[in-house]
Amino acid sequence: MNEHFETNPLIDRLPEHLKQFIKPQSYEDYTAINQAVWRYVMRKNVDYLSKVAHSSYLEGLQKTGISIESIPSMYGMNRILKEIGWTAVAVDGFIPPNAFMEFQAYNVLVIASDIRQLENIEYTPAPDIIHEGAGHAPIIANPEYAEYLRRFGEIGCKAISSAHDYEIYEAIRELSILEEAEGTPESELIRIRSKVEDLQAKSTEPSEMALIRNLHWWTVEYGLIGTVENPKIYGAGLLSSIGESEWCMTDKVEKLPYSIDAAYQGFDITKPQPQLYVTKDFAELSMVLEEFANKMALRTGGLSGIKKLIHSKALGTIELSTGLQVSGVFTNVIEDEGKPVYIQTSGKTALAYREKELVNHGTEYHSEGFGSPIGRLKNINLTIEDMSPRDLQAYNIYEGKHIELEFEGDIKVSGEIITGSRNLQGEIIIISFKNCTVTHNATILFQPEWGTYDMAIGKKIVSAFSGPADINSFDMITHVPTTKTIKATKSTEREALENLYEKVRTYREQHSTEDLEVILSDLIQNHPQDWLLTLEIVELAKQNNLTVYNKALDHLLKVKANRPEIAHLVANGLNLL
Repeated sequence: MNEHFETNPLIDRLPEHLKQFIKPQSYEDYTAINQAVWRYVMRKNVDYLSKVAHSSYLEGLQKTGISIESIPSMYGMNRILKEIGWTAVAVDGFIPPNAFMEFQAYNVLVIASDIRQLENIEYTPAPDIIHEGAGHAPIIANPEYAEYLRRFGEIGCKAISSAHDYEIYEAIRELSILEEAEGTPESELIRIRSKVEDLQAKSTEPSEMALIRNLHWWTVEYGLIGTVENPKIYGAGLLSSIGESEWCMTDKVEKLPYSIDAAYQGFDITKPQPQLYVTKDFAELSMVLEEFANKMALRTGGLSGIKKLIHSKALGTIELSTGLQVSGVFTNVIEDEGKPVYIQTSGKTALAYREKELVNHGTEYHSEGFGSPIGRLKNINLTIEDMSPRDLQAYNIYEGKHIELEFEGDIKVSGEIITGSRNLQGEIIIISFKNCTVTHNATILFQPEWGTYDMAIGKKIVSAFSGPADINSFDMITHVPTTKTIKATKSTEREALENLYEKVRTYREQHSTEDLEVILSDLIQNHPQDWLLTLEIVELAKQNNLTVYNKALDHLLKVKANRPEIAHLVANGLNLL
């Protein structure tokens, strides 16, 4: 990262592949219009959510130092968040799901620091500081929920993705950017919406990442808590949307008891949700998460685990029963009677034990890939990993000996043993050969001219997961989003309007002597369709018993009548007064 951002011990310990997504917040880029949008949403939300949100929400606003009046600064939030063991970083819109969840595993809250346009004040498909700062941050002040979020990140970042998942991520990221950007041609919106719909409708076997993202959506983003008859809101997507937080409490939205079934319920990020899930309490969230994790290749391993990694076409890891971990892009598995008997990676591969790369087994040494038999020797009840030194000698598995090993599934290894490596329990985890040939029936898998053959030892695959065992083994600066968020354009008219918003904000904060009637006249003459600033003038005039009140209110009601699409927003703002 060349750009400067505020750091702290929690951020310092992040691996470099996560730091690549962090950007400075650039607080000075927020305009007075941005601040007014924040203030309107927060005033409306706090007024409404005090009645329907989980009790942790209002307590969390105070604990995390999030103000109703001003967009929070990351630096100020972090001074308070550190007291509950968390921190926050700014990013540019959506980041890849694995990275998002890995941040959570490090107790780091990811905040898209941009803010929605006034035109999208009720809802935006783009992540923004209202969604993240006013939605996620307050609830993590609840210790039980914070631990669920951390644990979700820890498990979620190990979920195996598919190439289809990343395609959907890129499309949704582009959609969120174009929907939020000013002046996007309708043809472009139609194109990207159609692309997202087509990808979501595509019939594919859902990956682990797709399933766990569903759980994340129906809990962290759109979760309800309590009873089906009387739910409360805790999901950040609902807490940050003044439209959906009211909509979700109506009978038009079906309420379902939360269970692992939510993992198989997809969602459409561009539309209000037709159903929501209600958890009894935060403890139930963790129970369902563990139930899901028990079905993941992370815990089941086996043939299905290695097949998931092959299908993902991405960097992943298998762990054998000896604890040896093989990390790389898996491209092939030979199976026999429903079990893997040989695994193969292509390209850079690293071997590790307990998440630490083994000496002389990094990507430079295994630069062309790695292959090894897995399982038991044929017609021998004792597996190599379970053999004592005396057993190994009896079976001729000994340094300097030429040996032929035949594994179940017709995998044969023939060569001279150079040496072996053991784990902390004394089990052999690697045997190295010279002059070695490896075959599967008539197919040659390794031949002597290729050099030293390193054979992994393990009777079964106990785990398979996304990413490397040792993050230092690979250059992880990959999957950087190809799109950037689009900043609002600065026209002369826009700057003049921002100037008026700034004057009114100064009036409120510093009890300025600025004449509100002059500002209102300018607004009516040059920006007659703007409603939010007129509402703020009405508020200040009423509070200070100013004569401009009637003129401002009359104009606001005219705008409301002329713009039926924002009539409810004006009505809600007046009700707050």
